[in-house]
Amino acid sequence: MERVVITGVGVVSPIGNNIQTFWHNLINGKSGISTINTFDVTHFKTKIAGVVHDFNADEVLGRKEARRLDRFSQFALAAAEQAWIDSDLDANGVNAERLGVYVGSGIGGIETLIANIDMLRQQGPRRVSPTLVPAMMSNAAAAHISIRWNAMGPSLSPVSACAIGNTAIGEAFRLIRSGDVDVMFAGGTEAAITDLSLASFSNATALSTRNEEPTKASRPFDESRDGFVMSEGAGILILESLSHALHRNAKIYAEVIGYGTSSDAHHIVATHPEGKGAYLAMKSALKNANISPEEIDVISAHATSTKVGDISETLAIKQLFGEQVYQIPVTANKSMLGHMLGASGGVEAIALAISLKEGIIPPTINLENPDSLCDLDYVASVARQANINIGLTNSFGFGGHNAALVLKKFK
Repeated sequence: MERVVITGVGVVSPIGNNIQTFWHNLINGKSGISTINTFDVTHFKTKIAGVVHDFNADEVLGRKEARRLDRFSQFALAAAEQAWIDSDLDANGVNAERLGVYVGSGIGGIETLIANIDMLRQQGPRRVSPTLVPAMMSNAAAAHISIRWNAMGPSLSPVSACAIGNTAIGEAFRLIRSGDVDVMFAGGTEAAITDLSLASFSNATALSTRNEEPTKASRPFDESRDGFVMSEGAGILILESLSHALHRNAKIYAEVIGYGTSSDAHHIVATHPEGKGAYLAMKSALKNANISPEEIDVISAHATSTKVGDISETLAIKQLFGEQVYQIPVTANKSMLGHMLGASGGVEAIALAISLKEGIIPPTINLENPDSLCDLDYVASVARQANINIGLTNSFGFGGHNAALVLKKFK
């Protein structure tokens, strides 16, 4: 059975479109939430989001390529390019048949879909783009990555809502560990900050309306939290068998040692109030990693800043870790990033991998008055240096999908 390591990472996010900027802002507690300026939000209850700024698709991909891609695929290709370069892989040194892509999106090309619906309504069917379907389909990002790098191995776009990133990484981990492939692109991407999706989430009373203080709107575990903040971006990792990585003397961020998944079997959008599904996914991940709860040194929480979600995750963590739970630091990256939906798991896995490598735990910002039912060590306000060896990262999604990963510092 092969060991699996992370040898390359790439990110597009509201706090940075490269790893150096992203990590610097993350550990310094910089929020990426701002007032939406990409469309008119005058009549919206929620007017804020984690928008990716300073991203020029023409510069990254070339004008011709960028024009035929939805924004979610643009993000994915940009992050994949970073990860590939970061890994120092050589296309000539990788067996194309053993190079795969597991990259998903929760919503896919909604921006392209809306634009073409408007075109249909206003100018008629002849004006609808012939590239609408290949641009909007959720597997477009994975397909373009596969084409770009001649990845002829397994290609899949898992759809497990906001658990997608962890699902993709976990399933890619299984493929490599079984010996079926050598290298995988894995992660998630999302570009769903549109008037339609904002209106829907807002009318469902799921979003924060702290419009006057955008940088304080995402506040996991805080008593005054009032909903999540929509965000966008991509997080793509290069996973590689250890033997393949060592053969080429690759740098290694961390080792993936466990993956667990479960279903709440409870409600299409509401998390299980007791966190049963979350508990089962984490328990399964630890079993898969062949470690005990006592060996976990840090937890990267899903922590979306919703009333029920933060409490249920806290309850699940308490159930799994028992009396030692108050000695385990828990960090919530969404306090700075917002909720990147299908991209969140990939980005947060990258953050955990770097955290283990550098011995720094990013802070949970805006935690000023903790909810009495959320009483763990959430690394409030300021990053913490720590000797951490093994970390757990959680991602949960609509439909009751839960996925947890266990990463280990590589030695």
